[in-house]
Amino acid sequence: MKLIDIGANLTDPVFRGKYRGKQAHPDDLVHILARARASGIVGMMVTGGNLKESAEAIRLSREYPGQLFATVGCHPTRTSEVDRHSNGATAYFTELRQLIDANRDVVVAVGECGLDYDRLHFSGKDVQNKYFERQFELAEATGLPMFLHDRNTGGDFVRIVRENRSRFSNGVVHSFTGTVEEARALLDLGLYIGINGCSLKTEENLAVVKSIPVDRLMIETDCPYCDVRRTHAGHKLLEQASMAGGWAAPDSKKKERWASDSTVKGRNEPCMIRQVLAVMAQLHSISEEDLAERLFENTKTVFFKDIELQ
Repeated sequence: MKLIDIGANLTDPVFRGKYRGKQAHPDDLVHILARARASGIVGMMVTGGNLKESAEAIRLSREYPGQLFATVGCHPTRTSEVDRHSNGATAYFTELRQLIDANRDVVVAVGECGLDYDRLHFSGKDVQNKYFERQFELAEATGLPMFLHDRNTGGDFVRIVRENRSRFSNGVVHSFTGTVEEARALLDLGLYIGINGCSLKTEENLAVVKSIPVDRLMIETDCPYCDVRRTHAGHKLLEQASMAGGWAAPDSKKKERWASDSTVKGRNEPCMIRQVLAVMAQLHSISEEDLAERLFENTKTVFFKDIELQ
């Protein structure tokens, strides 16, 4: 089985053992990556949420070649920092472009970018829209596909993507939690849809995921967030898969009782992609192995066309 986690926020300090500025346990990224490999993950896209994180995602990709790859962009909730750049917005996007150009062997997408109207306290609609549009320039100039974010945008996201669709090759709307109608609109634009634990919370979510053709799906963890929780509607399908002899998650401990061979409670990590896979497979009435193969091919086609993943 070969899997690609399209959304791993591995620049988050929790993957170095640091929570809210305090070191709770040793840096365990090497153990996290080993568990990811053991679970079948052959590649991970490390999300770049702003200029600083994009540079860090590239650094990690250099540190773990062939396993980690980077996205470069500005998340909608971070767009308010663009105008605060010491040399202005143009310089901010010039530096993003320079990061891409200097690291084309490890940068596989422009993003994370898009719109998020659930968190307007971080960045207002006007700013989000303005700097979402600017990132199509990056995609057009570099030829890279896009790693996209859409949260409760009342049609604005689809409208902007439709207006700019000719400017980028392809892309995925990750961490999808929208309706069947919203999914259909994205599919009509030729986009793929990324699924993680947050996509499997409610019965409505499950119906949406079931409605999306397998050949248009991708899979992710969005770690350290978006785990499949016991309170989620998808968890009952996970239990069914476990009873059928499916993949068993590693032991989990509180961070205060950290152990190198255990995951940390409340901190999602890449290996847990197998739980997302199990739920998706149940929804589509397909074996996990067959689904994994389809998801791998979908992702390789868009983001890793010229990259050999082992």
